[in-house]
Amino acid sequence: MFGTTYPIIQAPMAGGTTTPALVAAVSNAGALGSLGAAYMTPAQIRDTVAEIRRLTDRPFAVNLFAGGHDSPHDVDPTAMLAILARHHEALGLQRPTMPAWPADRFPEQFEAVLEARPAIFSFTFGLPAEAIRRARDAGIRTVGTATTVDEAQRLEAAGIDAVVAQGSEAGGHRGTFAGPFENAMIGTMALVPQVVDAVSVPVIASGGIMDGRGIVAARALGAAAVQMGTAFLGCDEAGVAEAHRTALEAGHEDAATVTRAFSGRPARGLVNDFMRDVHAAEKAGPVTLPFAVHGALTGPMRRQASRVGDIERMSLWSGQGVRMFRRMPAAELVRRLVEESATVAAGLG
Repeated sequence: MFGTTYPIIQAPMAGGTTTPALVAAVSNAGALGSLGAAYMTPAQIRDTVAEIRRLTDRPFAVNLFAGGHDSPHDVDPTAMLAILARHHEALGLQRPTMPAWPADRFPEQFEAVLEARPAIFSFTFGLPAEAIRRARDAGIRTVGTATTVDEAQRLEAAGIDAVVAQGSEAGGHRGTFAGPFENAMIGTMALVPQVVDAVSVPVIASGGIMDGRGIVAARALGAAAVQMGTAFLGCDEAGVAEAHRTALEAGHEDAATVTRAFSGRPARGLVNDFMRDVHAAEKAGPVTLPFAVHGALTGPMRRQASRVGDIERMSLWSGQGVRMFRRMPAAELVRRLVEESATVAAGLG
């Protein structure tokens, strides 16, 4: 369906992680590279897709956040500003101030994706039925994220080409859109076969998959392919801070938890001081703000922390398979994953 040699997808991690070099290297190696374009302007999407095409003639995906954006309304940022003030001071930044409420970028971003015409358009946080229809009319394959069987069935009914079944082990943002995320924390091992049984479109397993063993296990559960994020953070081409990589190398399976601290939306990352402060404050009541405006508020802290290598204030996204983290070029990682999968499958007879 996707025109790849191997059933391996590099997850579309937004925020500069999925550089053109990473996307192209993964696709050139026979897997599917994915551009996380959720924070990009339409012009940046067009320019980045053009750069990827200069580096590869293989298929790749472009991913957007298609939901989770609240309309402007009154919120009380007092508690969050107080927490941020301490962390701004530690980084030498001015006291935080409430930003303007960000506009929903999806409509204009999607127009840029349609114009760029990648082989695959993928999305998370929602079910944009009209966008699915328009993408398919343009000859673009569509892939949506589900964290429950119900969400997968809704995506299929909307005409999706494939579903990513995101297990609770996955790093980064939860893709839940049809109910409370707490009710959708289902492990990959349990989620994938239930989704496979419930839909007729191909299912892509995601969450905690780091090597060939995970790939073979996912295929045994009925998945047509796997999507891997944390594993690709160790690639030379990934746009991730060195301090983040070092933290992942030292990370343990119990070191990553789900938090709203950095973006206002549930996401799994390694625990650090900023996360602890937010969680402690939440014992007295809600602290985090709605998604998008919360991310804009914490943005200066996160960017400065990345620049200076301060892991206590960075969003250290990570899945629960972090002990299997390893560093190497993207092409080498794809090659090893393929070889490991073959070895494991042969060992199973």
